[in-house]
Amino acid sequence: MTKDKIPSSPAILALKAQNAVFTLHHYKYEEKGGTRVSARELGVDEHCIIKTLIMEDENAKPLIILMHGDREVSTKTLARSIGVKSIMPCRPDIAEKHTGYKVGGTSPLGTKKTLPVYMEKTIGEMSSIFINAGRRGLLAQISATEIVRILHPIQVSVAI
Repeated sequence: MTKDKIPSSPAILALKAQNAVFTLHHYKYEEKGGTRVSARELGVDEHCIIKTLIMEDENAKPLIILMHGDREVSTKTLARSIGVKSIMPCRPDIAEKHTGYKVGGTSPLGTKKTLPVYMEKTIGEMSSIFINAGRRGLLAQISATEIVRILHPIQVSVAI
């Protein structure tokens, strides 16, 4: 890849600023295809594809939750874990206001606003993960320890 073809996004700039070791992977994005499509296109296990979900509590306070592509978030368990009454997904337009990213291209890195980051604890046990690099159809392959080092997420057990 020549230098002028290397994509840039706030997420990629954040990774570079942290001297992170990562590899970018492009795939053909499909509307509403989710991690199933990215895993298929890249030929990797969907469990290694990490979703960046923007949610909010009952007071509309936003947060990020990182989850394996093949798992869902128990919002009730997450709410209990963080000491709030309820958690629900943000509407796409609200999520975009908080992060600066379009749904399908949301990264936990380089967000417009600083948001608390929660991560399913089993993600940290993986050697390599794929996480959105700030654009639809673009994932960064990175070690889970690097993501923990950069984001300092609060680890939770909320997968179902």
